[in-house]
Amino acid sequence: MSSDSPSRPDGAVIKVITFQYYRDLPRAMAFYEDVLGLELAIDQGWSKIYAIGGTAHVGLVDETRGMQKWAEQKTVQLCLRVPDVDAWYAWAVSQGVGGLTELRDSEELGIRAFAMSDPEGYQIEVQTAKQGH
Repeated sequence: MSSDSPSRPDGAVIKVITFQYYRDLPRAMAFYEDVLGLELAIDQGWSKIYAIGGTAHVGLVDETRGMQKWAEQKTVQLCLRVPDVDAWYAWAVSQGVGGLTELRDSEELGIRAFAMSDPEGYQIEVQTAKQGH
């Protein structure tokens, strides 16, 4: 590397956004707002960015406009660590959320968790760290 090469910029990352692509953006928005309780942080019209916590965000994109296209097979999982996974599980059941798994304990990972699917098949894992982890 020569001495006149640019160096890596200083400063922290301001936001982390995972983008997911949808055929029915309003339906996805309703799930992320009404079921998960996320707040819309940035409205770009055909792209909606929701704050999760800290710098973490999820972006919901109309697949007809985004850089990627909707795909039947999803290879991304959104994981939410929460203080009370049992309460979240009861809430998801009461909302009739699809793709709901049973609650499970993983001694290896030190978590109690379940998974569910959003309206277009993206898997969301909800977990709580077990004591000592």
